[in-house]
Amino acid sequence: MTGEYYHIYNRGVDKRDIFRTKKDFDRFIESMREFNNIEGIVSLANLRKTEIELKPLSRPQVAVLAYCLNPNHFHFVLKQLADNGISKFMQKLQGGYTYYFNLKHSRSGSLFQGTFKSQIIKNENYFNKIIAYTNKNYKVHDIPKNKSNLVYASDQEYENNSFKIVTKTEGKRILKIFHGGKNFKKHCEEIVTIIRKERGKQSLLEEENLPGIAPR
Repeated sequence: MTGEYYHIYNRGVDKRDIFRTKKDFDRFIESMREFNNIEGIVSLANLRKTEIELKPLSRPQVAVLAYCLNPNHFHFVLKQLADNGISKFMQKLQGGYTYYFNLKHSRSGSLFQGTFKSQIIKNENYFNKIIAYTNKNYKVHDIPKNKSNLVYASDQEYENNSFKIVTKTEGKRILKIFHGGKNFKKHCEEIVTIIRKERGKQSLLEEENLPGIAPR
C-alpha cells in the first residue's frame, strides 16, 4: 500500500552469488538510483549516451530507508510512494541487473530466487528491529574473507550523515528518532548482537530466518 513501509529481500537462485566484482556493485547501485522513477528509463546505456548531468528524481516510486548488499543476497527497507511502486521498482531493478549480469558473466537464465520477498512493517517495534537488521545485515553472516569486499550497506551513510542511496528526508528522520547517528549505530549493533546470540553467525548458504517471522 502507498505510504506503508516494507522489508524487501531476495537472494541468488540456488544461493549463488549475485555480486562478483566491485563493478557489479556499482551497476546495481546505479540501477537503484536511476530505475526509481515513475516515468521509467529504457536502459542505463541509453541514459549515459545523453551525457546530461543526472538530477534528483522528481517522481520516485519508493523511498529507501536502509539496504545491505551481500555477496548472494540483499535486504531493503522501502517506503512505497506510488501505487505498485515497489513492484515496479523491483521489476526494473532485478530485470535490468539480471540482463547486465548474464551478459557480463556469460550466463543465461534467472539470477534471482523468484520475484522478491516482501513483509509489511506494521508496528514501531518491528520497524526498529528490521531497520537495524537491514542496516548492518552483513554482520549477521559469516562472510568468507575472500568475499569481504563484496558487501555494501547503508550503515556508512547513517554514520557519516551523508545520504546518497538512502532517501535524505527519511534518513534524517531516522537519525532524529534515534537522537543522532551514534545512538542509531548503538541500536543497530545491539539488535545484531541479540540475533547472533539467538542463532549464531549464519553462513551465506543458510536459509535466513527474518526477525519476527517464523521460519519457512
